[in-house]
Amino acid sequence: MSRIGKKPVELPSGVSAQLSGQTIEVKGPKGTRSFTATDDVTITLDGQTVAVTPRGTSKRARQQWGMTRSMIENLATGVTTGFKKELEIQGVGYRAAMQGNVLKLSLGYSHEVNFEVPAGVTVTSPKQTEIVVEGIDQQLVGQVAANIREWRQPEPYKGKGIRYKGEFVFRKEGKKK
Repeated sequence: MSRIGKKPVELPSGVSAQLSGQTIEVKGPKGTRSFTATDDVTITLDGQTVAVTPRGTSKRARQQWGMTRSMIENLATGVTTGFKKELEIQGVGYRAAMQGNVLKLSLGYSHEVNFEVPAGVTVTSPKQTEIVVEGIDQQLVGQVAANIREWRQPEPYKGKGIRYKGEFVFRKEGKKK
């Protein structure tokens, strides 16, 4: 039994869901998101509650059961509160600034890095050393944050680079004479 899958998803107030076949569409104050489930699970909609049950006892059906329930819960969370990833920049001369739809990063390279922000995500830079990525799609928000972090990952000797807020970077001791 899937511990996650057997819990029904309670839709918050102000959120409506529509089910057509294996596709569920969730509308809320921040927008509309949809998810198409595989044929291994059955989705039922009862008012403000969405339940997922597996079709059969195969391993794949049990895997899809919990995953489908989590995806539906993420749809509901995304259209109500949204998702947010915060990044910190550490290093002398490292900074970020938004110019229109482009995030300009100075990361110690001989040139400035211009990161084009994709549609569906908003990127802000409240301080020169902070980047905030927000959106209603959890996967897209996480991927954009990872792509930004990829330009200069934190290194273990001085800790310079782009890191998630609160991320622990294991520090190494330098060479001894």
